Amino acid sequence: MSAGKLTGCAVAALIAFGPPAFAADASPTAQDAKAFVARAEAAQDKMSEYRARVGWVQNTYLTDDTNWLAAKANAEGTDMQVSDAKEAAKFDRVQVDPVTRRKLELLKRAIVIPASARVGASQEVADLQTRLDDAYSTAKLEHNGKKLTLDEMEDMFRTLRDPNETRALWEGWRRVSGVKMVKDYGRMVELANEGSRELGYKDTGALWRSWYDMNPDDFAAKTDALWTQVAPLYDKLHCYVRDKLNERYGDAVQPKTGGIRADLLGNMWGQEWGNVYDIVAPKNVGMGYDLTTALVGHKYDPMKIVHTADDWYQSLGFKPLPQSFWDRSMFLRPADREVVCHASAWDIDNLDDVRVKACFTVTADDFFTAHHELGHNFYQRAYGVQPFLFRDGANDGFHEAIGDLAGLNALTPSYLKQIGLIDEVPGADSEIPYLLKMALDKVAILPWTLLVDKWRWGVFSGEIDAAHYNSAWWDLVTKYQGLVPPGPRPADAFDPGAKFHIANNTPYMRYFLATIYEFQFYRAACRIAGQKGPLNRCSVYGNKKVGERLNAMLTMGQSKPWPEAMAAFSGEKDIDASAIAEYFAPLAKWLDQQNKGQNCAR
Repeated sequence: MSAGKLTGCAVAALIAFGPPAFAADASPTAQDAKAFVARAEAAQDKMSEYRARVGWVQNTYLTDDTNWLAAKANAEGTDMQVSDAKEAAKFDRVQVDPVTRRKLELLKRAIVIPASARVGASQEVADLQTRLDDAYSTAKLEHNGKKLTLDEMEDMFRTLRDPNETRALWEGWRRVSGVKMVKDYGRMVELANEGSRELGYKDTGALWRSWYDMNPDDFAAKTDALWTQVAPLYDKLHCYVRDKLNERYGDAVQPKTGGIRADLLGNMWGQEWGNVYDIVAPKNVGMGYDLTTALVGHKYDPMKIVHTADDWYQSLGFKPLPQSFWDRSMFLRPADREVVCHASAWDIDNLDDVRVKACFTVTADDFFTAHHELGHNFYQRAYGVQPFLFRDGANDGFHEAIGDLAGLNALTPSYLKQIGLIDEVPGADSEIPYLLKMALDKVAILPWTLLVDKWRWGVFSGEIDAAHYNSAWWDLVTKYQGLVPPGPRPADAFDPGAKFHIANNTPYMRYFLATIYEFQFYRAACRIAGQKGPLNRCSVYGNKKVGERLNAMLTMGQSKPWPEAMAAFSGEKDIDASAIAEYFAPLAKWLDQQNKGQNCAR
């Protein structure tokens, strides 16, 4: 997850909004448009840095005072963005040059949760957002005489195999997080829709779907088409995992048919299943190594993990991260204060002050996360050469995919041998265990990344009302993930609120796109490197040619529609999930053999 342009802000007293770009009694002209864009771009650049600095302090020092400051800064930033978006819309029918037109379009769609121009609306939106974020980040569960943070519960979930305990933690987290935010969330939806309609969108979901250089309805259809490409592989994995969980726990806990019990998958949200690999692993064959064990055995600490990730990008030809990155980032959970531990990458000044905020531990998951988060930072530095309004990813899925590209390479045995974490690349007999372990995260997460925003699109459109928030959520979880709760849900449950991105109002479709892009970019990188053999064995560590092509895409930022940015690196102009099928082809064949005779309906 990245942070920066949309989380930064400046006080209104420091940055003037300026006069209208054209006289009220005159028709707007192309020159008016260029003047407006220049003024808005300069003001938003300054505002972005201030908001980022306020946001950084609030995220790393959670107090009533920093929450107040963040709410105020975000309200002022929202006012400016909404004002600029409405002003930009006045030039919709003016003939302008392509660069000005793109900047006008970006100004119109630059805000995630817009506020109405009504007096007090932006402050109320900001207050709600701050309360939702604080409610999530400070929630703790009383369990067995101890107050548990979410990251402590997540760590327990990795190895906990008592279904009574997993159920207690799963239900407990939803009780202390989501339930207390449902009223604020409903009000935030009302206000966001009010602001979106003033910008010309039918609702906030339509605004979010407008970010992808295509009609919002066409984008929704594109996501459905992509899911059609990957659903068969997911269904095979679901069937296999359900059978293994049934073998482990028995019919009373996990039936052989129907949905998988959501708390049995080693993850608080059932979004990634890699932590239950020990339950579903093929018999009599292994991967030949355990990455977490290897990290511990080679005396890695969180800082060494981050330095290793930095080295991966340097090996492709990118310059090292600045010393300020190491001095100003937060790598560990502080013992003396509340913080937002959810990992994120920050672009503070839209130039070179990039940072990571995380609570890293020495695990395979965080080895991946470090490579991922630094991908945001290297992307941010690359497009720093662009004008402010073009300093962002080609779309938000691109931003996530760059880090995922590095993370996918980071988990590849060839790379682990290159950096000395394992002595030998395991032989061909380890391919299925490796691909299964990878699929438990990369394939299992796909329906989750799709349904989170499908739920929000329904909420924003009014198809899902507040009285049915939770039932509609579980309808989608059942349909796409094939998961069920461990027991009946209370009438007041708000299970969507158990996920950070709901409380934080962070759009989630970027992660669905990013997973597709990740494998598409990875295949392109391996082709550029001239790699032979199975795609899953490829490592591009140290390949400067790959780095040159990758940098060509990154430096474009969002100056061009995303298909042009994609073509600069991969030569392809459309998103395509076929690389996932190619990567996991041996596993798909193996799963068919394992599932033979099973009732895979869910």
